[in-house]
Amino acid sequence: MIKKTLVAALLLLLQLAPLPAGAAQQPDSLAVKIGQMLMIGFRGLSITDAPGIAVDIRKRHIGGVVLFDYDVPTKSPVRNISSPEQLSKLTLELTGLSEIPLLIAIDQEGGKVNRLKSSKGFPPSVSAAHLGALDNRDSTTRAALGTAATLKKMHIPMNLAPVVDLNVNPDNPVIGKLGRSFSANPKIVTRHATLTANALRQEGVIPTLKHFPGHGSSSTDTHKDFTDVTESWKQEELDPYRTMIAAGYNDAVMTAHVFNAKLDSLYPATLSKKVLDGILRNKLGFRGVIVSDDMQMKAISDHYGLEEAIRLALDAGVDILLFGNNTAYDPDITEKATKIIHKLVKNGTLDKSRIDRSYRRIMALKERYLYHCK
Repeated sequence: MIKKTLVAALLLLLQLAPLPAGAAQQPDSLAVKIGQMLMIGFRGLSITDAPGIAVDIRKRHIGGVVLFDYDVPTKSPVRNISSPEQLSKLTLELTGLSEIPLLIAIDQEGGKVNRLKSSKGFPPSVSAAHLGALDNRDSTTRAALGTAATLKKMHIPMNLAPVVDLNVNPDNPVIGKLGRSFSANPKIVTRHATLTANALRQEGVIPTLKHFPGHGSSSTDTHKDFTDVTESWKQEELDPYRTMIAAGYNDAVMTAHVFNAKLDSLYPATLSKKVLDGILRNKLGFRGVIVSDDMQMKAISDHYGLEEAIRLALDAGVDILLFGNNTAYDPDITEKATKIIHKLVKNGTLDKSRIDRSYRRIMALKERYLYHCK
């Protein structure tokens, strides 16, 4: 069990109480809150390989890390995952570094988007497209429970799945062609996403619906370029979110970097207050944690400076900024992002109450899941 003193510290921070007198050696509460809003990717199979991420966790109080099995910038199969034994040791090392439980996240969708591959000793998985075509509740539940069991055994409490994008464009290079969508039918997508999320939750794994407000109609890849879905996006792409949120879903939702002039004539969804605050929060009533897609993907990084992108994303309503460090690699990204957010607060561009709202949502999610998993 996590030590009672840490639970007490969590509750203290949740209440946004000031630090006790004489706590000069403790981090200031704003630094902790900002750190919790960052999820960072890194290189290394162990903490010895990755001293930078250890500093980010201990000194900058980052709230999460994201794991990959392949390093894209170097085109190397060596990243964070080589075997079940190695991965289990790494995640325990990471967990041990953080006083506040760490969101260790991974894209374990199944099929082609599958970080825990059978070639490295993990159980085989099937794609969402396969499960949607079967349209069998037992098959989907069994697959999701298998994924959850593997993640739990590897001490990974957050899955960046299920995908609830509709397969509007089967030739979509990043959704349809990879078999990541359950179906073009919103009812089938909603049914199987609900089964998947429930199975993950049953085993104590946090599900993450993605990519809001819908990436299934795109013809380009946001990893590589600006992606405009203005003419292809359909209102029914919101249906899975609407139905699941109305039924009580309040865990996590990941944004899409897609641009849709019908929803916001200026900004892609991740940076759009109209989309995230206006539609996801106010219209659909989502009260959980909003996670950005990777802020280093070219749909964002090629068109916005880092400070501008962070400012817009936070103003839009993003709670956790994800820097995967796997589209481009920047060993200083945590320090840069932290300094930018501090600056935005200090100069009044970003109100402290905005940081507090995200912090409360993040800590509520951790309280539901991570404080009961040891």
